[in-house]
Amino acid sequence: MDLLQGKNIVIIGLQAWYTDIGSNCKSIAKELSLHNKVLYINMPLDRKTIAKHRNDPNIQRHLQIIRNKENNLLEIAPGLWNYYPLNILESINWIPFTPVFSLFNKINNRRFSRDIKAAVAQMGFDNFILFNDNDIFRSFYLKELLKPEVYIYYSRDNLLGVDYWKRHGAAIEPAHIAKADIGMANSIYLANYLRKYNGNSWYIGQGCNITLFNGDQDYDLPEDLKTISGPLIGFVGAINTIRIDERVIRCIARERPHWNIVLIGPEDDHFTDSDLHQMPNIRFLGKKPMEELPRYIAAFDVCINPQLINPVTIGNYPLKVDEYLAMGKPVVASRTDAMEIFGDNVYLAATPDEFPALIDRALTENNEERRIERIALARQHTWTESARQIYLAIKDTI
Repeated sequence: MDLLQGKNIVIIGLQAWYTDIGSNCKSIAKELSLHNKVLYINMPLDRKTIAKHRNDPNIQRHLQIIRNKENNLLEIAPGLWNYYPLNILESINWIPFTPVFSLFNKINNRRFSRDIKAAVAQMGFDNFILFNDNDIFRSFYLKELLKPEVYIYYSRDNLLGVDYWKRHGAAIEPAHIAKADIGMANSIYLANYLRKYNGNSWYIGQGCNITLFNGDQDYDLPEDLKTISGPLIGFVGAINTIRIDERVIRCIARERPHWNIVLIGPEDDHFTDSDLHQMPNIRFLGKKPMEELPRYIAAFDVCINPQLINPVTIGNYPLKVDEYLAMGKPVVASRTDAMEIFGDNVYLAATPDEFPALIDRALTENNEERRIERIALARQHTWTESARQIYLAIKDTI
């Protein structure tokens, strides 16, 4: 298999290594570190983050490293290091005029670049590939300031659908994409978006942890599902208003009162206060440890992805769908461009009221042959394959 080997790779982005959620970028870093030296740079702290999250243990730890000049370069696995930036950035997104914002953003970029140069020097990197995980602003000038061998801009979300990013990103992100050596995206929709500004843009797909989500394994029924009768219609993931269409959940519950809808994941304030909690056949079971999720998915008769279609979500690659399929489960999901890669293995609903009938079909048509096909499809979507696509893009470029 084609592999990127023997390279020095620096990864920057929108998540610190200590962020306690799954991350494409962290998974990519782990995969690339099997055959390369990978330096994962945490986000630099800015003054607003410090003020707002001062009591967060991770922020406290970062501040302690800055104050005490502790060792801020840590080896976390063979071939993989994590670096805590020491420079604090200014919080500037409130500035209303993009030209003025850009002046201060360049100052922030220079501070960040000093940290990266120090980290690279400690690592002894003579040259390196710089992989930017969707950080539009803090990394805008880093190609010029650091002069990497290859500069990659990776898109995994349509950030311009969020007001925070749209204010200045509408002008800055296209220019950022255009000057990257390579554009990469985890969905076809986002790859096509990148190609509007950079012809050397690649769809690299996304991986699924098929070791954890193993449809060939037997799982014990979780205690909090033992008193719930089937059919069980399940969802696993963050339950928030920007990504989840509560109309779908309400429609399923009303149209099929003999089904039980089980929702697993943290809720935002809107869902916490929603009337869905008063519906007798909807169960919110809260957040569960990652290693427990396969037990719950194994108990579901049908899994759903009731995605709300908006500018933020329309291009998303739905990782949870891969996890459902890897467990062999029938899946009904909102129809998006990104879902087309799953072909005949997922039932796609264009509107909320199509979900109940499609779930009926999924229950009726489920059999061993389809289960095996679903597992086989999910097992094609691995981080190893994503890393191979990264290699091919770099090889083609240099």
